[in-house]
Amino acid sequence: MDKYLKKLSLSNPLHLCAIGFGSGLAAKAPGTWGTLAAVPLMAILSYLTSPWIFTLLLVVGFIWGVWCCNAASRVMGVHDHGGIVWDEFIGLGITLIAIPLSPWSLLSGFIFFRIFDIWKPWPIRWFDRSVKGGFGIMIDDVCAGIIAWFFQLCLFYWIF
Repeated sequence: MDKYLKKLSLSNPLHLCAIGFGSGLAAKAPGTWGTLAAVPLMAILSYLTSPWIFTLLLVVGFIWGVWCCNAASRVMGVHDHGGIVWDEFIGLGITLIAIPLSPWSLLSGFIFFRIFDIWKPWPIRWFDRSVKGGFGIMIDDVCAGIIAWFFQLCLFYWIF
């Protein structure tokens, strides 16, 4: 665990959520591990709720994420540290909105989201570089999720 992550308190719900319930503590590729940890949660929520309720939960999760990611980054003294992965949870969720749930849709959603989150084409890169604080941490992954969702939707339209 690096020196910044050591500043967080795992007993603080804001910090614990910001690091994806511990998935962001991975030494290598914490964003990928955070996204992987999000898969079962998003699959369960997508399965148990309607697309509207699922989207509403993501909006609430986004607002919560702005708060908890801002709190964690302030304690760490670093903007958007790699260990902060709640934004990956919400980004993956956006990728899965109204997509038929299957092992293939989860896999393709994971892959599409990771590609856009890592590659950061415009406008994702602009948000990543220009917007700070908890909102800045969250918004670039929201953009990556929206673009990945579009590709996911096109894939399922093409296949079915």
